[in-house]
Amino acid sequence: MDSAIISQSPSLRCSTKKHTIIRHSPRKLVVPKFVKPQQIAASRAASLKLTVRRESFRKAEHGVGEEDGVIIVDHGSRRQQSNLMLNEFVAMFKARTGYRIVEPAHMELAEPSISDAFRSCVQQGANRVILSPFFLLPGRHWQLDIPSLAAQASKEHSGISYVVTAPLGLHDLLVVCFYYSIVIHFFISIIISLTKQFIRH
Repeated sequence: MDSAIISQSPSLRCSTKKHTIIRHSPRKLVVPKFVKPQQIAASRAASLKLTVRRESFRKAEHGVGEEDGVIIVDHGSRRQQSNLMLNEFVAMFKARTGYRIVEPAHMELAEPSISDAFRSCVQQGANRVILSPFFLLPGRHWQLDIPSLAAQASKEHSGISYVVTAPLGLHDLLVVCFYYSIVIHFFISIIISLTKQFIRH
């Protein structure tokens, strides 16, 4: 049986002379109830997923249309495996939401850059670009660096508007993610420990 979680976070709009940063209040999302620790052993860890009904992402409600491009931006890493994980998340996000144009970007240290992703969105027909930082909490990168890089990228594409959304912030769904992460970690640790004991004997 699914349970509903509704964030109480208010909408946030922050404007400066050069940039507009918008955070919309999350819609009602449907997530599974917490799984009790003793029930974890009865299921495979790989099958535990945070499920969100696709209808929660109806485009009309969120103002994202066929001609909007979404760029999901992380910091970027020298570790290629970490960068590839962003590609996996973008593929998951695109499949779940049905948004037509979704691109990954790294703020620094790796490619594609914000400029590369911006260009790719425009080439696919986007007339507006939405940059969404894959960051947990607000900081200098969100407040200054990403808006600055987005502004530079937009100069190459006249007539294409863009917005920068807020980072993930404090959200009820993050509690679910952290819960699953902790419980699954301990479950896997127990399995590994038991396996080692079995091998020794």
